Amino acid sequence: MGWISLAIIGVAAFAMLAWLKVDRLLWTMVAAALMLGAAGYALQGSPSLPAHPVVTALAPTPDDGELTDLRDRMLERYTGQAAYLVAADAMTRLGDRRAAVQVLLGGIRIAPNSLVLWTGLGEALAAHDGNQVSPAALFAFQQAMRLAPRHPAPPFFLGLAYVRAGNLEAAQPYWARALALTPPGISYRKDIAIRVALLDRVLATPDAAPGK
Repeated sequence: MGWISLAIIGVAAFAMLAWLKVDRLLWTMVAAALMLGAAGYALQGSPSLPAHPVVTALAPTPDDGELTDLRDRMLERYTGQAAYLVAADAMTRLGDRRAAVQVLLGGIRIAPNSLVLWTGLGEALAAHDGNQVSPAALFAFQQAMRLAPRHPAPPFFLGLAYVRAGNLEAAQPYWARALALTPPGISYRKDIAIRVALLDRVLATPDAAPGK
């Protein structure tokens, strides 16, 4: 049953790519990701066993469509490297945050200088580590900032990770930096500016921010 399910997933993925008329480069990356997943399943899974319900240690994660859309616009989702984000998002929604991290690490082995993948890895590691900016997550975000010091995505999503961790004071300078790096007139500048203004307002209100 395991191999049948895997084959169905593969066929469905390529059917969707064809229906959306996605660039052929993305097809190659999706195929690579599926092959990596199949290899891992063959080595660690039990494809010959009948299918049965699985209880995971982590509950499925709700999909924040607004933030996903913002990330897509900032990092240009429809590129070859961003195919790994698609796979990692799917794993995260299912509650398998470890698999999301492994998918992105696999992408980084192929494209070690990818701003997209290092930023995504920072997000995935922060989620995996209990929505905390762990040393590993911080390293991933810092690597993204070293690779693209003028891009607003790494500081923005590092700030977002601090917000999710409840550390608003740590988030503030990163969001301010992200806004400063965002060109005027670009589609997502308003989204960042609104969040910066709200965060500044919360931190300016006595006893409103956590820890105060």
